[in-house]
Amino acid sequence: MSFFAQATPPSKPRTKNIQAVSLLAAGIIALMAVTQLFTFEDLPAVISGLWVPGGIAAAQTIAAVLVVTEVLSLPFLLSLRLSPLFRFVSMLLGWGVAALWILLTFWENLMVGTISNSGMLGATIPLPPGWWSVLFSIALAILVGWASWGMWPNLKQKSKK
Repeated sequence: MSFFAQATPPSKPRTKNIQAVSLLAAGIIALMAVTQLFTFEDLPAVISGLWVPGGIAAAQTIAAVLVVTEVLSLPFLLSLRLSPLFRFVSMLLGWGVAALWILLTFWENLMVGTISNSGMLGATIPLPPGWWSVLFSIALAILVGWASWGMWPNLKQKSKK
């Protein structure tokens, strides 16, 4: 019996296209994380421009949670060798990324006319808000859900005797 968690290979994909779907979702999330981290010092200002309740403190917290969640969701989507628990947590964080972006993009569309940057690519590449961003977030959620269905982590450990 080992005290430390053991890295295990990912479960076998259910279909042939799951690998491509998960790589597409990982590529999108990685692009978002890299561009947000490139000008991370300006990201809270972009998010506070979305008029989130709580002011600059909430914007700083949302910026940090967004980037950490995006980065930690990548190991599952990239099918890395992980402990079963972290594979499950990484999958949940992928769902969290999609959910946060759906909420943020929906919120920014309620504030029409006052926002110049949606924040999806941080302050590096300003993207105008619109209903396209809500649809894009929903499409990202579908990709992450599809990848989760196809690579659902097996949490049961086989005991070695």
